[in-house]
Amino acid sequence: MTPRHLHRWSRVLPLLALCLGSRALAHAGLPETSNVTLRRGHPEDIFLGATFGAVISRDAGKTFRWICADAIGYGGWTPTSYLWREAGDILTATGSALLRSPDGGCSWSAHPSFKDTWVAAMAAHPTDDRILYVVTARHGKPNGVYRSQDGGETWAPSPLMRLGLLLNAVRVSPANPRRIYVSGKEENRLLLLRSDDAGETWTETVHPLPELQLPYDLLVEAADPASADVMWARVSSQGSTFLLRSDDAGQTLTTVSRIDDVFINMELSADGKTTWVGTLNHFFKGPSTGPLTMRSLPTGNACVLREGNTLYACGSTWLHDWALARSTDEGDTWTHLFGLYEIQGAHHCPTGTPVRTVCPGRWPQLAEQLGAPLYPEEPPPDDGGTRPDAGAPDAGAPDSGTSSDAGPEPEPPPPPKSSSGCGAMGGNIVPLLLLLLPLTLLRRGPRRQNQERSP
Repeated sequence: MTPRHLHRWSRVLPLLALCLGSRALAHAGLPETSNVTLRRGHPEDIFLGATFGAVISRDAGKTFRWICADAIGYGGWTPTSYLWREAGDILTATGSALLRSPDGGCSWSAHPSFKDTWVAAMAAHPTDDRILYVVTARHGKPNGVYRSQDGGETWAPSPLMRLGLLLNAVRVSPANPRRIYVSGKEENRLLLLRSDDAGETWTETVHPLPELQLPYDLLVEAADPASADVMWARVSSQGSTFLLRSDDAGQTLTTVSRIDDVFINMELSADGKTTWVGTLNHFFKGPSTGPLTMRSLPTGNACVLREGNTLYACGSTWLHDWALARSTDEGDTWTHLFGLYEIQGAHHCPTGTPVRTVCPGRWPQLAEQLGAPLYPEEPPPDDGGTRPDAGAPDAGAPDSGTSSDAGPEPEPPPPPKSSSGCGAMGGNIVPLLLLLLPLTLLRRGPRRQNQERSP
């Protein structure tokens, strides 16, 4: 065992003890990355959602810095994805608020249009950076699909809006951006909804899925990049996730694969013929018609993102060193991009922004837990920590992340049912990690400096 591994595990076990019995790291237990996004048109800008806030790079991964959860302000729900527009602002649907940062992650505010409802999911037009869609899901309120044509500044409801409807996901077809897929439920009926005219009219299909026992949480996951009529969804049943495919625009669904794990997300190749799926513990690959096979890497919070011919994947620093890796051979081999111990302090932001005010003082405790060096906090550059193209022109203004006209905060939604205990693992996980440590070390063998292989 190397000194760095000893150092890291000496911090994991106290962290787990904190996770079990105190409020420290209340947003999750074990620090992990959970999703990755690249800024549209600027692949050098990388944003990683995490169980402890977010991590950001503005230099193609040479340096990564921390954005603490309290500065983002998402409360008890960790966002499952973020959108970084080419114009520079970052948005996320939290399951409660729609949060937006106009200055590259330094200040965040909830959009006032959704103070009376809960924003469950968001999707972007594949080519027009200004067109965005969100769906809502608050009991006792009318819910539906909203569209923005100015990058999220203003939102208008579509004709799909009614009481009793609870929507959970939205996808825009890359093959035909006027085709929108939405999923949800109404009176315990599982629904897929399709629009062929950018949300003006909708076709609804009820999916009872009689071949499954007590199915629930039907979510649209992906729209095929080559055919607008091909889409994927997932549904939960009896402790498993079933990946479903439709070749007729959502009218019928066929099971592609059964996955006995917590689903995180999926990606498709540019021709729609290959599928990658990340789960809480594993990574899968296979033809888009199935079946999928488990790969050896990554393990732990294995999110996936395809950008052109490159795959990006989250992984567990505690199991195989990296929290973000890149593959140029469809996931057969992975190149280390970032480990949690490589975070270089809080994100550089202008004075008066929430990140600059809140995060630096909390960095030493997190650095100790991650085994990261205590980099001295440097003053932001002359441009206030943002590049000229990073977003709003008033990004350096004090308190630019607050909104005085947003009104009172709505009652927060109930916490997600999929997690219990510490982070995403239920029960007392200290014994589990004590067992996992020697198994992990035996499995690892000699570590390659820059590359790890997945058969």
